[in-house]
Amino acid sequence: MNDVSQNFSDREGQIEKVLNRVMRTALLIISLVLIMVLPSATVRAETPVGGLGIEIDPSTENPYPDLLGSDEGGTAPDLLDDEPYIRSPKELLGDPIFEDDFSFEDPSPKINDPLEPLNRAIFVFNDKVYFWVFKPTKNAYSYILPDDIRRSIGNAFANIAAPIRFLNNVLQGEFKDAGVVLSRFAINTTLGVFGFGDPAYVDFGLEPRLADFGQTLGKWTIGEGIYLCLPFLGPSNVRDSVGFLGDVYMHPVPYASQSFTFDMAYLATSRVNLLSISPDVYEELKRISLDPYVAARQGYYDYRRSIIAP
Repeated sequence: MNDVSQNFSDREGQIEKVLNRVMRTALLIISLVLIMVLPSATVRAETPVGGLGIEIDPSTENPYPDLLGSDEGGTAPDLLDDEPYIRSPKELLGDPIFEDDFSFEDPSPKINDPLEPLNRAIFVFNDKVYFWVFKPTKNAYSYILPDDIRRSIGNAFANIAAPIRFLNNVLQGEFKDAGVVLSRFAINTTLGVFGFGDPAYVDFGLEPRLADFGQTLGKWTIGEGIYLCLPFLGPSNVRDSVGFLGDVYMHPVPYASQSFTFDMAYLATSRVNLLSISPDVYEELKRISLDPYVAARQGYYDYRRSIIAP
């Protein structure tokens, strides 16, 4: 019985060895077949004759031309060469993509602000004065007087300052505008009841012609000088500060009053009235700007340069 079991175990081991050899031989044959078949299939896949790859034309013409190459099929020029594709900035005009990102105008001159630490200190002082004094006074003034009355008072203040605009328009050679200023003063002083009304604009269509001595100096090509932030007055520069003194000298009120106290009261009232009928530009500027000092300085220069530029 033991001999039969031993013989059966030996035969089972021999059969297992034969099966292992057969499986190894089959795997070897399959590997050889795959090695021979796959290269030819790859070649056929690269040159399709239909289906999804039909749009690739295996002809001599290149379906994907070099977009950086020239029209004659040459190579692209060196963009660092003396003659790039865009030889003149005018070639970009009319292209909204480039017009939004590039400007071919001369950049505006830089702002000369060597006294920035001092100017910033005065800017902070003016900020406190505005929120602690001017704004409460403006709110109380606006609460007491209706908007129509405050605008009429503003018309009267502007009418009294007409000699400043008239003389500066003459000095700038703007004689037509000077005539408009003189006509507005005559009409508003008479028909407008000492300037409280503006029939010159409402009935005759004569729009105001603004001008100041700082603008006149700019028209005369006098330089701006350094930037200044003046106490109570705000952004300015050397030229406009001199222009402000010139406007004060041209104003008729000091000659009529002969009183410094009255002159200061007149100036303060005109400033508060102007604030009450004007938008809160300063508060909006502080809300949207990262650096209100720089924003106020830049806004001032942009405005002054725009009214002085020819």
